[in-house]
Amino acid sequence: MRTIAIVAGGDSSEYDISVKSASEVLSLISEKYKAYLIMIRGTAWYWEDPKGRRFNIDKNDFTLKTDDQKIRFDAVFVAIHGTPGENGLLQGYLDMMKIPYTSCSAFCSALTFNKQACKLYLKEYGIPMARNILFRRENMPDTDSIISKTGLPCFVKPNESGSSFGVSKVKTREELPAAIEAAFTESAEVMVESFMKGREVACGVVRANGKGIVLPVTEIISSNEFFDYEAKYTPGKSQEITPADMPDDLINRIQVLSSRVYEILGCKGIVRVDFIVVGDNPFFLEINTVPGMTMESIIPRQANAAGIGLEDLYTMVIEDLF
Repeated sequence: MRTIAIVAGGDSSEYDISVKSASEVLSLISEKYKAYLIMIRGTAWYWEDPKGRRFNIDKNDFTLKTDDQKIRFDAVFVAIHGTPGENGLLQGYLDMMKIPYTSCSAFCSALTFNKQACKLYLKEYGIPMARNILFRRENMPDTDSIISKTGLPCFVKPNESGSSFGVSKVKTREELPAAIEAAFTESAEVMVESFMKGREVACGVVRANGKGIVLPVTEIISSNEFFDYEAKYTPGKSQEITPADMPDDLINRIQVLSSRVYEILGCKGIVRVDFIVVGDNPFFLEINTVPGMTMESIIPRQANAAGIGLEDLYTMVIEDLF
């Protein structure tokens, strides 16, 4: 039986969601693997036994020493949203330790976590997307310059963040400064993006056993202004219709575009690609390389709609490492 570390926690605002995702994965794979939930928070890397005792990970070789044994892991299932599990830092460490892991490579993770860098990269391949502007505090343009580029309404986003933390929809000139400050609390770089009136959709893509699996498309209908943190994680605040009620031709184009984005970026494991559909044209929003795995999350819903058991999905991704 293989020994798998499921890493959870991290150092971003998504800590709690990560722990929930990892716990769901643990409950599903525990019969097939010796699975350990490894918490990572800053320099504290540890496993907690059923009695609540903590045993530290030896960062020299990513092993776990308990009372009576030293545990070596065959692979790592990455369930950390945000830093260091989604931005390439942990992947670089695991590469040096020569331990396989379920998420994208260090380069791909770093590229996709930086929303602007990812968009610029994909733009070269003709992937359609909204107009946007990026800045740091030291080179921040004035309000009028931003609006002249993006128009109103617009979205203000941290360049490196997830779960819609620090994201605001801005309708008036007066709202822009406060929205920018909120985004700066999550990231040193802020992106302002043109608002596109349309339908928000998401599509999961998985690669295992040498073939890609494109999951059904989900349409996200938020009762809030947009699909913010509250809408994502509060029951009743959003509808996530899976499969989306859209024409077959449009569904097919979203799936093909999702698969193409996955291939262009050289992704690995399970990812989720988000789009806004304006008329009948999908525009790329962002990609999540460590998407949520809680029962409320989109990927589990899509797998269910595709007739793929979550245990089978996670097993497939783990076994693909060997």
